[in-house]
Amino acid sequence: MTFALILIGMLSPYDRDLYGGWIDADGDCQNTRQEVLIEESLIPVELDSRGCRVQSGEWFDPLTGQTITNPGELDIDHFIPLAEAHRSGASHWSSQRKRAFANDLSHPSALMAVSRAENRSKGDRDPADWLPRNADFHCEYVRSWVLVKGHWDLT
Repeated sequence: MTFALILIGMLSPYDRDLYGGWIDADGDCQNTRQEVLIEESLIPVELDSRGCRVQSGEWFDPLTGQTITNPGELDIDHFIPLAEAHRSGASHWSSQRKRAFANDLSHPSALMAVSRAENRSKGDRDPADWLPRNADFHCEYVRSWVLVKGHWDLT
């Protein structure tokens, strides 16, 4: 039995490319990253001359409790890291469902603009192994984790 489970896991190793990159789902030249930056900015954003890329705005990062004004200092955090989703059931999804998960704008907690450094410190860890620096956000973080996992039927 253990050997069979190991083989099943080996048939589908995690590869970030399986989930694709940011997409422009509505064809307005703003990919998922830009859409999140626009949606979460506390002030109206400034776009480039083509209207496709966010040049400035103001974002509150709940992971650190800090406000950030330079979009280059932000990552768009997959609240459930792609590798964690893969380990939790997404490995069996179709490529379309994987891409939809990686670009989910429908669930308010699925993606969020956060400090690049804090997002990188999180890596692919779950709340048992990592919690945000901002202790005031711990309960909300765990609650959102459970909600997003449930929304996507992940274990």
